[in-house]
Amino acid sequence: MRLLSLRARIFIALIFLVLVASLLIAGVTIFQYSEQSNTYHEQRLERKENQLKKRIGYLLEDAVLEVTPENCAAIFEPHMQQTADVLNINFRIYSLSGVLMSTTQLMEAAPIQVLPKALLKQLEAKPSERLIDVSSTDGIRMRSSYFYVFGPDGLPLAILNVPYFDDDSLSSLELKAFLLRLVQVYVIMLIIAIVLAFFVSSYITQSLETISAKLNQTKLAKSNTKIELTKASKEISALVDAYNHMVDELEQSAIELAKSQREAAWREMAKQVAHEIKNPLTPMRLSIQHFEQQVAKGTSEWKSQVYEFSQTLIQQIDTMTAIASAFSQFAAMPTGQSVRLNVTETLQRALELYKDAPIALEADETYYAQLDSTQLVRIVNNLMSNAIEACAEVREPHIHVRLFGDKKWVYLSVEDNGRGVSEALRDRIFEPTFTTKTSGMGLGLSMVKSIVETFSGTIQFESNPGVATRFEVRFPRID
Repeated sequence: MRLLSLRARIFIALIFLVLVASLLIAGVTIFQYSEQSNTYHEQRLERKENQLKKRIGYLLEDAVLEVTPENCAAIFEPHMQQTADVLNINFRIYSLSGVLMSTTQLMEAAPIQVLPKALLKQLEAKPSERLIDVSSTDGIRMRSSYFYVFGPDGLPLAILNVPYFDDDSLSSLELKAFLLRLVQVYVIMLIIAIVLAFFVSSYITQSLETISAKLNQTKLAKSNTKIELTKASKEISALVDAYNHMVDELEQSAIELAKSQREAAWREMAKQVAHEIKNPLTPMRLSIQHFEQQVAKGTSEWKSQVYEFSQTLIQQIDTMTAIASAFSQFAAMPTGQSVRLNVTETLQRALELYKDAPIALEADETYYAQLDSTQLVRIVNNLMSNAIEACAEVREPHIHVRLFGDKKWVYLSVEDNGRGVSEALRDRIFEPTFTTKTSGMGLGLSMVKSIVETFSGTIQFESNPGVATRFEVRFPRID
């Protein structure tokens, strides 16, 4: 599973924070409205209770009958409806045993005729405190307040019940209006947050994208440029400094590696040169020793062997000269001037030297490339020499040379049915001094590869040993 990019994660995180903040504020607002509404109803109920207690106190002071629990209904009954109208409150009077004695006419629900014993026990346990019973019916919350009414002697006379319905219609309307305005504000804030999140995420990741692009371009074998960022954050600056330090180290490592490779190449070259020179020196030494022995014996035969001896020395000297020339050419190439060259014509002239070889040329049209004719001939000669030698032991040798192209490239392929290249040797085929022949210095294909790359071309090969081997060179095509 592919992870989101850093830019996308920053963008999503910022938007998520705005949404979470809006939801939290909306939740806190609803909770705050609920708490305020609850506090308001509690305080309003308490105020009505206090007003009712004062009214009852006045009624008890002006009572004609003796103030006893049995006379409570008779004392309060004539004044209950008036009290309810004046105070805008509903209430009920229960006896100390919990039996309903009287109620106002403004009650919206049927009153409880007998109070539960558990409620009576709670009142008896704390006679000086009020008891609040909260219930909900059809989504409407009702608070029922129960408390004792005390006589002048301080003894309980009756139980007073004040039912109160929490009317939250006004606060609900206010809450809805506030939330609507809050949503409008947060929609605007969300749009602003999206724009800001886009620019912030782009700003944060821009430097990282620059560093990433530079890292993708960083190579050991090429010159790498350092990153220069202005007004970057402390963390990005530290990352840039680390990259620039790495570039310095890579450059130093590349220099050391190139030096090591050159030294290794020259050591290998020196061993190859020494080996190739030792080969002709040995027969030369043996010939001279044999000639000395013949002279020392004083026989007349040594005079007749002078010609044979001189021919042996000349042959070995020619071999050493060829070795020196081959290494000299390898060290000096590639040379030449890049010009607009008719590749088809140059190839045809080069193949005229191999008229006796089983070569078939296929060139569908005239192609041009920016090349040097001498270097192209060297490439053709080397590929043809390898193909001819590979087919030396084949009963019916065949070499197919093909020149073709497309809009961008000119292709030259040389295919033979010789012995081919084994799988174990394919990775070393273009190495200097590597060869599978019994003679030669192994510089041919390495030289060809160097020439091809000098003219911005490529060379590759494929081989099926004993069946076919094809080398393909391509160069940039011009009109």
